[in-house]
Amino acid sequence: MVSDSEFPEHIIDLLSQVGPPFADSARLRRMFGGYGIFCDGVMFALIADDVLYLKVDAETQPDFDKAGAEPFVYEKAGKPVEMSYMTVPGAGEEDIEIFSAWAQMALAAAHRAKTKKPAGKR
Repeated sequence: MVSDSEFPEHIIDLLSQVGPPFADSARLRRMFGGYGIFCDGVMFALIADDVLYLKVDAETQPDFDKAGAEPFVYEKAGKPVEMSYMTVPGAGEEDIEIFSAWAQMALAAAHRAKTKKPAGKR
């Protein structure tokens, strides 16, 4: 069930404070009972149960791990599935400079993931 809280809009407001490109193009899209957050044509974050998760990859995950971030895990066929999204570490949502750094890392990871995917069939 999609959350009716104000949390998703709060996150968009935080992203607008970060500045470009987030201020200009960060958008919410309802997905799978939560929200995907898109910017520059890629999904770089998601919200599930009023928790923000940012995209990670092999380059950025060690930084998130060191800072104590938790992975996004959902259950499929009774088994846990971990996705390449992690919580914002520490007080990241409370300090716009810290939040900006994590958001920029997530956007970069999303762009790297997009370039690694093979082109679809036409």
